[in-house]
Amino acid sequence: MTMWVFGYGSLLWNPGFDVAEQVVAKLPGYSRSFCMWSIHHRGTEDDPGLVLALDEEPAHACEGVALAVRAGAEEATLTYLRERELISSAYLERQLDIDLTDGRRVQALAYIINREHRQYCGGMPLEEQAQIIARATGGMGPNTEYLYNTAQHLTEIGLHDPDLEWLSQRVRHLSA
Repeated sequence: MTMWVFGYGSLLWNPGFDVAEQVVAKLPGYSRSFCMWSIHHRGTEDDPGLVLALDEEPAHACEGVALAVRAGAEEATLTYLRERELISSAYLERQLDIDLTDGRRVQALAYIINREHRQYCGGMPLEEQAQIIARATGGMGPNTEYLYNTAQHLTEIGLHDPDLEWLSQRVRHLSA
């Protein structure tokens, strides 16, 4: 049985594992948003950045990619993803149904935000997000790089995210 992972942020451009197949997909009941303080990868405890998370929103659906893990690499991939995504307990690991654009429905591993965690910051206005992203830097580099790479890869696969597009333009202006 194929192991699938749902990518909606940095997994789009940096999966970090051997991908056997990639298909555009939709995860019902969740939205992609900068609703998580980044205190490790794209910010620090003293100056947090923002990273994307899947936030439960019953009326929404998040478009991203379904990444099929190469057969035989499932255990190593799961270990890698847990080390990468569960650096704090802000994400919850879930198996969720996703709809692939080719008509298949599969179960995929997804990391959703724990709204009870101190790193949750949902509902922040876009301008405030832009101000934070424009200045924050963490262990994996500038927060701007994370935003720009994610927005670019969504465009490359034909997905339109108005909030990320606006944020990209605004942050480029702030960083100029």
